Amino acid sequence: MSQPSTFRQQVRPEWIDYNGHLSEAYYVLVFGFATDAFMERTGMDAQYRTDTGHSLYTVEAHVRYLHEVGPDTDLLVTTRITERGAKKLRLAHEMSVGDTLVATEEIVALHVDTAQGRAVPFPDGIAAQLDEAAGLAG
Repeated sequence: MSQPSTFRQQVRPEWIDYNGHLSEAYYVLVFGFATDAFMERTGMDAQYRTDTGHSLYTVEAHVRYLHEVGPDTDLLVTTRITERGAKKLRLAHEMSVGDTLVATEEIVALHVDTAQGRAVPFPDGIAAQLDEAAGLAG
């Protein structure tokens, strides 16, 4: 993206496992929150979902756990579009603590009509916002 989408989250005490660091499931939860923030930024917010019945569904994910994350840590997730098709997005999330990259997630998401239960093309307005976010507009 020309301007990456960012999301900040502090690690909650209940997310810490028996080894004293962030449990693996909560990395994915935070990445999910970052996807939600990205959707808000690109026009696929709650009102869009209500009005259209369309949403992004993650259909594939690849997570890399690079460094342990401790309690009360402030996380920053940056999100970039790495590919956009008519109905599909590939997003790359990078989770950092300060200057240290602690985890990454790459997802494939489909733009789904929830009533029909199938992928549908992004409407022109959303497609334009995605292209702008990806640095493809203009």
